[in-house]
Amino acid sequence: MSCTTILVGKKASFDGSTIIARNDDSGAGQFTEKKLVVVEPDQQPKTYKSVISHVEIELPDQPMRYTAAPNAVEGEGVWAAFGINEAGVGMTATETITSNARVLGADPLVVYDEKTQTPGGIGEEDLVTLVLPYIHTAREGVLRLGKLLEEYGTYEMNGIAFSDKDEIWWLETIGGHHWMARRVPDTVYVAMPNQLGIDSFDWKDAYGAQKECMCSSDLKEFVEQNHLDLSMNDVFDPRCAFGSHDDADHVYNTPRAWYIEKTLNPHTKKWEGKQADYTPESDDIPWCMVPEKKITIEDVKYLLSSTFQGTDYDPYKSYGDRSKAGMYRSIGVNRTSVLGLIHQRPDREVLEWIAFAANNMNVMIPFYPHVDSVPEYLSNTTDKVSTDNFYWTSRLIAAMADASFKQSRNLIERYQNKVAAKAHEIIHQTDALLAKEETEQRKKEIRTQANQAIANMVKEAADETLGKVLFELSSIMKNAYARSDA
Repeated sequence: MSCTTILVGKKASFDGSTIIARNDDSGAGQFTEKKLVVVEPDQQPKTYKSVISHVEIELPDQPMRYTAAPNAVEGEGVWAAFGINEAGVGMTATETITSNARVLGADPLVVYDEKTQTPGGIGEEDLVTLVLPYIHTAREGVLRLGKLLEEYGTYEMNGIAFSDKDEIWWLETIGGHHWMARRVPDTVYVAMPNQLGIDSFDWKDAYGAQKECMCSSDLKEFVEQNHLDLSMNDVFDPRCAFGSHDDADHVYNTPRAWYIEKTLNPHTKKWEGKQADYTPESDDIPWCMVPEKKITIEDVKYLLSSTFQGTDYDPYKSYGDRSKAGMYRSIGVNRTSVLGLIHQRPDREVLEWIAFAANNMNVMIPFYPHVDSVPEYLSNTTDKVSTDNFYWTSRLIAAMADASFKQSRNLIERYQNKVAAKAHEIIHQTDALLAKEETEQRKKEIRTQANQAIANMVKEAADETLGKVLFELSSIMKNAYARSDA
């Protein structure tokens, strides 16, 4: 799946939280319906079987409850996208990343063989289900997934984030069975398009204390035996060794990292012009940077909605030279199915923020995950278009507002600002109530009530916005005339 991920360390965020966020974008030519659910322990299978690869895996006993954003239509597997378990650990799955022929020749991907019915490895369809219910820290997530990759392999290249209140870890698969992971430093953010991203790695730490780096047990030997280290100065660069530098990357991937870092570090580097340190087509854009100011939830949403606004590459640009408009694949695209953001607040309960459909035209709302059920407005998505759920209403608003962009842009801005402010208001009220309660049962009731209040609020705002956008689009139909019939 094409996606974009942003990770924010706790000293780089506005409230001391760790933040992991990801756009789950459908493949070209399709729109995957999504919903939000809570998976109870008795709903977790004992034996997991992948639809795509047909691999069967026995799962541990005593899984934890967790949230997920699976496909709403059955048939292609779970595709849980992201979630939080009852231990408070968050996970995204996954950012499809790139590799090169040298890596994939040395350790081929483990693909299902239909002729011999030989199972393949694990992939995006499976990862949340296989890992999230069984881990108690972000670090445990890396170790469990790493073990699964070494045993079963994978049929695709993926990047996966894990978070708890203290740490964020980012894992990247390498070929069929190898992997590496880095702890995201507390003071930085990470920008990840669909491209292998880690640009430095400490072998000594990975094979020693594992404070900042971990990897598959034979990764260094794998590099040496297959001559993958391309460094000229004895400083290992994993992006050069394991990643790609294709022409397609310069259209599809690197511009997204460029825009995120340009926005969060406008003065740290020169991003445009002949003397630019980095351009949209640079292969060496840093994997992580210390931001110039602390990063908010709204910053992350804005960046994951971006169509490169403020640059010549914005497809919505309506003035000046438009010759470069739409030149690069933007971060926010029409095919986005769901945005998930895990907000690990240090002194309060974890929140899960969610948005459906094209991010430049939608809103993101918070959800308290430690509950038994999800409001119907967020969970009842099917393949039938309906204004009774958040997914389809969001997609309808986006399509209509895009077609009437000049007339509807201000309506979308008001919708986004109104929902964001009201969401924060409900969070403040709910946090105050939770702080006064001691019993878990009562806290669960408060969270459930807050989630329903948020769902009711956003439904009212979405219905109102849908009506207004529909009016604007109807008013510019080709058979519109100024004279009344009276």
